[in-house]
Amino acid sequence: MNNTIVRQVILMNSDLIHDGAKCAPQRSLLRALGMTDEEMKKPMVGIVSSFNEIVPGHMNIDKIVEAVKLGVAMAGGTPVVFPAIAVCDGIAMGHQGMKYSLVTRDLIADSTECMAIAHAFDALVMVPNCDKNVPGLLMAAARLNIPTIFVSGGPMLAGRVKGCKTSLSSMFEATGSYAAGKITAEELDEYENKVCPTCGSCSGMYTANSMNCLTEVLGMALRGNGTIPAVHSERIRLAKHAGMKIMELYEKNIRPRDIMTEDAFRNALTMDMALGCSTNSMLHLPAIAHECGIELNLDIANDISSHTPNLCHLAPAGRTYMEDLNEAGGIYAVMNEINKLGLLKTDLITCTGKTIAENIAGCINKDPEIIRTVDNPYSTTGGIAVLRGNLAPDSCVVKRSAVAPEMLRHTGPARVFDCEEDAMEAINGGKINDGDVVVIRYEGPKGGPGMREMLNPTSAIMGRGQGGTVALITDGRFSGATRGASIGHVSPEAAVGGPIALIKDGDIIDIDINANTLNVRLTDEELAARRAAWTPREPKITTGYLARYASLVTSGNRGAILEIKK
Repeated sequence: MNNTIVRQVILMNSDLIHDGAKCAPQRSLLRALGMTDEEMKKPMVGIVSSFNEIVPGHMNIDKIVEAVKLGVAMAGGTPVVFPAIAVCDGIAMGHQGMKYSLVTRDLIADSTECMAIAHAFDALVMVPNCDKNVPGLLMAAARLNIPTIFVSGGPMLAGRVKGCKTSLSSMFEATGSYAAGKITAEELDEYENKVCPTCGSCSGMYTANSMNCLTEVLGMALRGNGTIPAVHSERIRLAKHAGMKIMELYEKNIRPRDIMTEDAFRNALTMDMALGCSTNSMLHLPAIAHECGIELNLDIANDISSHTPNLCHLAPAGRTYMEDLNEAGGIYAVMNEINKLGLLKTDLITCTGKTIAENIAGCINKDPEIIRTVDNPYSTTGGIAVLRGNLAPDSCVVKRSAVAPEMLRHTGPARVFDCEEDAMEAINGGKINDGDVVVIRYEGPKGGPGMREMLNPTSAIMGRGQGGTVALITDGRFSGATRGASIGHVSPEAAVGGPIALIKDGDIIDIDINANTLNVRLTDEELAARRAAWTPREPKITTGYLARYASLVTSGNRGAILEIKK
């Protein structure tokens, strides 16, 4: 990592809109809101609410926001709510709507920046929950750099099917099993009605929960933010405490870039490996770091992974869920366990007003079956691996902790598809053979555009019973619910002429996850000849937001950040 980006300093204070005769016009509008002189004299705290009635992880956020407002008011601030959007990746999965998931991360950051500066808030409480909502608001917090704290809507409780806990990943795999004739329509219906039993972010260590947990690690949220279930009253209490704590951060002038330092991001990568988080964290952490003025080079991920044991196997990697992690002690307990090896920088300030060392002191591991001890890990290396090779010279990513041991090394012929839909047709049609390597390209940030998740193809492969014999690689990305030898973020992507654009059916691909390599058995001369014959494809979308996004977005290995061409 290297601190090379210079970020602008935004100076804001609500005095800009209510102090002195010059602000009489602004005050008249505040009075139109019913705001009193007493309220105007207090710090104005923006509460960014991602409540909506279409995302299960957000349907309870109105309750969280009311609790935050009460906490802010109790501590002497004036709470003012404004909205943030959110897309449900599960609902958007498998159709054109998924093109609009990752791209909302930047919309969320940009719109929050606009609202916060235009209305001169003194501090912010971010209330996100689902996949792009959390990193988008973390990006906004870093960009604005005014006192900010996070409190999420919380994770869903696990479902139960046939007496066993289950989750959304099981639902997608059950759909694949049904398509393969392995389960009945009645069994599929039981999954449909039972896997998602409550509000909240889906119950495994998927992207939403990964990012909410890492928000604790970064120091931007109070203990329990990532793990207290959405339906527990403890989350309402957490929200009240977050509302009170923001006033302390305001008074002490503790800002996001004081908290999210280079060492804090290194801690986040370490805990990412220990927890076995979603591969999407490898997109979001660099993007958040970029807003902090820090270039997060993913080359350090394998170095961190090499000496960080994987202590948790939450769904989809295992059969434990966020509620289990919460009961076992939560993120602070995992941090305390991993820090027995001295792997965390613990003198960093956090949103509690205390250091990490003070926060995690005494946070014990209550269940070594849920949180393995450092001397009995699931593996001695971390849950995520970054691979390189002639097929991905700028890197790609795999959730190693969710790969079957027999698939850590795999060699097979490429089966190449230029979009997700074509791959799904082949998988569901029984046209993928054991040993194949499914290649889905032109689904990257620019080529998609929008870098769709490939949960449908990976779940179809697992549901057909081919998870131990078939690998999948893509310049798109994967849901946190994906398991198996699923390698994403292949960079450079096909749309810009990356080697993945040059692969043909039958080319032999070598995957060695333990060695961190991904190669195709082609000589440099053959690759060069194919590159000379390759021509860029016409953009799939030429109007609207996605077209603008495609013109600015960088590759997956850089976090798919937007960059103005100079």
